This record gives sequence, C-alpha cells and structure tokens, in this order.
Amino acid sequence: MIDAAGIQALFATHFGHAPGMVVRAPGRVNLIGEHTDYNDGFVLPAAIDRATFIAAAPRSDRRVRVFAADLNESDEFAIDHIESSGIRPWSNYIRGMVRALLAAGHVINGADLVVSSSVPRGAGLSSSAALEVATGYVFQLLYGLNILGEELALMAQATENHFVGVNCGIMDQFIVTLGQAHHALLIDCRDLSYQAVSVPENAAIVICDSHIERSLAASAYNQRRAECEHAVEILSASLPGIKALRDVTSQQLQQHSQALPSIVLQRARHVISENERVLSGVAALRAGNVAEFGRLMNASHASMRDDYNVSIPEMDALVASAQRVSGCYGSRLTGAGFGGCTVSLVENGAVEHFRHEVAAAYLAATGRSASIYVTHAADGVGRIRPE
Repeated sequence: MIDAAGIQALFATHFGHAPGMVVRAPGRVNLIGEHTDYNDGFVLPAAIDRATFIAAAPRSDRRVRVFAADLNESDEFAIDHIESSGIRPWSNYIRGMVRALLAAGHVINGADLVVSSSVPRGAGLSSSAALEVATGYVFQLLYGLNILGEELALMAQATENHFVGVNCGIMDQFIVTLGQAHHALLIDCRDLSYQAVSVPENAAIVICDSHIERSLAASAYNQRRAECEHAVEILSASLPGIKALRDVTSQQLQQHSQALPSIVLQRARHVISENERVLSGVAALRAGNVAEFGRLMNASHASMRDDYNVSIPEMDALVASAQRVSGCYGSRLTGAGFGGCTVSLVENGAVEHFRHEVAAAYLAATGRSASIYVTHAADGVGRIRPE
C-alpha cells in the first residue's frame, strides 16, 4: 500500500527532482443516511484509512503535469485553457479543481503532481472526491491560498457537478475534507453544520467490496433525484413551505400518501425514514447502544432494497451473509447502489471470523469473490511527512 515515502520516491523517479510536499485525502464510507444528502437531509459518514496521495512541487509556468502511478498514465494541460479530457477521464477531477480555483479568483501557477491511491475505484468509497479534495489542498498549500474546509468541499462538489458531470450531493467531499479520527460526522446537508459522533472503540468498520461495477448507478441516481423532487412538488400543495423531503415527517407522508404515484411514494418513504434513522442512530451511538445502531443499519438496507430499489441480488446476499455472523451489529449497502460495497459494524473480536464467513457465504451464493477491508474512522485531508 502506498505511503508518503513511497510516493515521494515515485515523484523523484518520474520528474527527476524531489517534491515539495505530500498530501493525503481519505476515502469515505457512509455508516447510515443514503440518498438523503441531495434531499437536504442528514448523513453519517466517516473518513477511512485508505487514501489518495499526491506528491507535488510548484512550477514557475502555467502548466500542470500529472503522473497517475496506479494507471501508469500521464497528462499535461495549461491552466489558462482547461478543457475536459476524453482520453484521460481520471484527469478531469484534477482539471476541474484547478479550474474551480481560478474561477474563485485564486492566484496560482502550475504544478508537477504524482497521484497514487489505496481507495478502490468504482467501489462507492469516494475515490473521486478524494482526488478532487487532495488536488485542491495541494494548490492551497503550494500557493498559500486562504480556503476554509467547507469552501474546499463545495469547490470539489462543484467540480463533480459542473465539470465531471455527476450531480452528486455534498456528503463525499465534505467528509473527505473535514473527517475526524475515531469519529463519524453527522452532517446537515442543508446548512452544512456538522457534529462529531464517536465510533465505538470496541467495533471495527468493515467494508465488503462486491466487485460489481455500478453500471446503472449514474442513470438511476438522476432518476431517483427527479422522483424525490416530484414528491416535493406534489406534497407542497398540501404542505406549503416545504423545500425538500427533509421537511416532511413520516406521519405527514402517510397522511398525504394517496396524492403520490406509488413509485414516488416509495422513494419519498425511503428518504424520510432514512433521515429519521440517521438521527436515531446518532442518539443510539451517543447512548452507547451499538446494537440499536446496528438494527437501524439493517433497516436502512431493507429500505434501500424495497423502497428505493437500488440494491441487487448479489448485494442483498452480501448483506445477508454479514448479518448472519455473530458479532456483526448491522450491515447495509453503502453508496449509490447497484453494486459497490457494503458497510458493517463488527465487534473487534469477531472481525476475523466475520471476514472468513462472509467471504465464503458470498462466494457460495454468487460465485464471486469479495474484497474485505477492515478500517477505522480517520482524519480528513492533510499534509503528511514520510516516517
């Protein structure tokens, strides 16, 4: 696995001189609160101890040179003429962040960059947000820019929305920027206020990668978002003043359910109940009731499967195999859906048994192998030095 010393050596080999710094930006996993962020709701993600690293040095000209070590690919562009790359799509996260910095009025020059990551791509662990935030932070340090963490996260989200073309919410970039070790963050996606919530010391966050690419996730994401907006449009006739599903309670939804088409009702029911589960889950963690938090994780998966329809049989099998293991408090699909990863909260002493049982059960049920990562809540983006 790459570390600060390793990427410094890669930089020196590729560019022929030492980098000025190394930046680390973590991946993330969402413990509970799925598809609530773009509905102005609540989420509870944690940064994880898998990360994207960028070794960097400033340039005196207006060019950016990048070497993506994991792909063995290079890219170069002029910062005064930044366009999307069709042949190097990974570069668009870097290009978009540089363009966003310039659009915000920041004064920068070029840079030499080497990028490497231990965050699996396409697994729903926010490898893209890690790359965006790491890029922004590199330029912030290289050129002494005054950028608050919230501002950096919003800049990264804007890059994803307007340059890369993914209409994501704020959660990924926010937790990658502002994560805290040993804590998840309760984020209010409406006003971006946040509170640190301790993750139980006696439990590990275990991520199971199904190795199923989320080929339907992008189109389904946009469809679900439109369905949620349609629900708000209909409900606002009876509930004036609501701006998003976050403003609707389960009781209100039930009272006005006849006004909604059945599929729109399902989507709204998931989002509204999920917001309630997030807040209940935070209360459970603060009370030390890990079993209750696990029960809410299980209920979250059922809601994503039955009401939001973003799970698939293989993911259901992976979740079910985890939920059967003694010592697993709860398990659920995490991320947009249709593949990717599950997240489980597992008692420390049961982790090795969990890994063996889940891998075997998933293989037996689907014929597929899963990669299982044992992780803990980590800090957000920062500068690091080799040991």
